[in-house]
Amino acid sequence: MHCPFCRHPDSRVVDSREAEEGSAIRRRRSCPSCGRRFTTVETAVLAVVKRSGVTEPFSREKLMRGVRRACQGRDVDNDSLNLLAQQVEDTVRASGSAEIPSHQVGLAILGPLRDLDEVAYLRFASVYRSFSSADDFEREIEELRAHRLGAATE
Repeated sequence: MHCPFCRHPDSRVVDSREAEEGSAIRRRRSCPSCGRRFTTVETAVLAVVKRSGVTEPFSREKLMRGVRRACQGRDVDNDSLNLLAQQVEDTVRASGSAEIPSHQVGLAILGPLRDLDEVAYLRFASVYRSFSSADDFEREIEELRAHRLGAATE
């Protein structure tokens, strides 16, 4: 780790502790050259493998943009969207894999979005699953109704 003050190529870890509910490590460091202290935060990088094979870092902001588009014009507040994004991120991180296919991220979005707003769910599912006809919508609506009935009887 380079010192941010003098650019010395080494530093000594003085203290380490968990941060962000255990998903990151906060380290207090000291530069042996200039003696100044600085803090670093380390997080595990989660990569998403796109259909094209390209790998990019997981982005909660990108996830939120897609879900926000599906929720456009609906009565869904930002707190609910943030909670949904946290649920999805927790789900994909719980897989234990450093790389996760984009398809799996989409599947992780569908469940919480269905519970949040059914219209937004249909919008998202229609794009995600590439609906090509009204029959696709009808099938998905029937599954929504069945899910709703199943949830009501529990």
